[in-house]
Amino acid sequence: MAELLRGAPVAAKMNEETCARAGALREIGVVPALALVRVGENPADISYERGAVKRCAGVGIETRSVVLPEDVSEAELIDTLRSLSGDMSVHGILIFRPLPKHIDDSAVCAALDPVKDVDGITDVSLAGVFTGSGRGFCPCTAEGCARILDHYGIDCAGKRAVVIGRSLVIGKPVSQLLLARNATVTVCHTRTRDLAGETRRADIVVSAAGRLGSLTAGHVSPGQVIVDVGINELPDGGISGDADFEAVEPIVSAITPVPGGVGSVTTAVLARHTVESAEKILGA
Repeated sequence: MAELLRGAPVAAKMNEETCARAGALREIGVVPALALVRVGENPADISYERGAVKRCAGVGIETRSVVLPEDVSEAELIDTLRSLSGDMSVHGILIFRPLPKHIDDSAVCAALDPVKDVDGITDVSLAGVFTGSGRGFCPCTAEGCARILDHYGIDCAGKRAVVIGRSLVIGKPVSQLLLARNATVTVCHTRTRDLAGETRRADIVVSAAGRLGSLTAGHVSPGQVIVDVGINELPDGGISGDADFEAVEPIVSAITPVPGGVGSVTTAVLARHTVESAEKILGA
């Protein structure tokens, strides 16, 4: 039976530290604040927003939900972000993506102040991840993967790691975090030949394909660590990861459950980033 790499103890430890730091800021009159900018009524966005608000409230962070209609103009959204970027009482800004097709995603990201980019979507933040400079913030989900590995004492040095997915949200940044931990990293995607062969040879597999049951028993080998980032809706309204859990879990040595794995750490990372941003702004 595989060890379950649950996110709850990882998040709890992070929240304890974040709460202490937020308390220290409040003592000097600074209330850490996160603005959540949502366009439309996407159920997944609403669910994440609800979790983020609850997480932030628990560690002493104020939240402000800014909800815009699905047909909001690109100009209006950009004006909203610029206004929040200039608001000194706001320390972090999260934009729910993907955005409606009539809005240029890159233009929206460019309108966000990198200092308040707590989910790592601006060029400055991503450059910091890829260069290791420490500037900006890493995308929260990608950092959540790395924090789970660190918490459970999984040493990446010298290990073969395969990342399934090449998005700027998870795949590419998590590959850089693994490289920073001295893993030898292969990034796979829809054009990869013999994906199963690649994953079977790995010591660590991070699956961010976003396809239900796409990581099967034929993709894994004994002794592996599986970090399942997939969030896929089930017909009954529940969620499941990329891994065919019942088939994969008996083979590998450790695996993150879905739900209860990476997702539960992501909001803890978001809260931590917001407090860090407030500290940086205060010290600027």
